Formats: sequence, C-alpha cells, structure tokens
Amino acid sequence: MSDFIPFVQELLEGLGSVSARPMFGGHGLYHEGLMFAIVMNQQLYLKVDEQNRPDFEALGLTPFTYPMKGREVALSYWLAPDSIFDEPAEAVRWAWSAWDAALRGHVAKAQARERAKARLKKRPAPTRSVG
Repeated sequence: MSDFIPFVQELLEGLGSVSARPMFGGHGLYHEGLMFAIVMNQQLYLKVDEQNRPDFEALGLTPFTYPMKGREVALSYWLAPDSIFDEPAEAVRWAWSAWDAALRGHVAKAQARERAKARLKKRPAPTRSVG
C-alpha cells in the first residue's frame, strides 16, 4: 500500500473509520461498509450520483475511466478536488457527499431487489402435467 492511502485515511478522520481494500490495481475506501471512494494511480475519486454530480461538474472534475473493448468506460467515481488535500474540513464535507451518494445507490439497489422478489411471488406457480 502506498503512503497515499494512510494520508487519505488520516485526512478523512472526521468521517470516522475509513478502511481500504485492494481492488483492480487500486483501493476501495469504505465507511460503515459502503465504498464511497477509490484510489487509483495515487489519485482520489469520490462516489457521484445525480444529486452531487453538479458539485463536481462546477469544478470541471472528471470521472475515473478505463479502457475496455476498444472504448473508455466511465465509473461513477469522479476526481476529488485538489483543495481538499489542504483543508480537512472540506475533505470531510466532500467525503460525506460521496458516502451519501453510495448510500442512496445502496438503498436503490435494495429496493429494486425487493420489487423483483415481489414480482416473482405474484407469478402463478408453473403447473406440471402428469402423464
């Protein structure tokens, strides 16, 4: 693990416990079981959704991308603003925004699973003919 991960964890102390897990050549950063950020190539990317995306766009920040099958794929993790590395309070504010986006995504997925289960329960059971 590079020195950057412990630096980011210390920077985000105001968020609470932040753990790092290796993933695909980088690390996922987790708080209370939800991944809210990734570190790739010594850069911090924060979780973005429709609600907090305008904050990132206003600063001209961009999503993390990687090549796949001849094209660039963008993830819902966007580059963190450089200013947060000098201001821990700002870093925590941006991290909470990312964590909230991760939570909203988690809740939406759970609700979609429940709706799918409900649809399956409403289907009539298949009948088998004995013959």
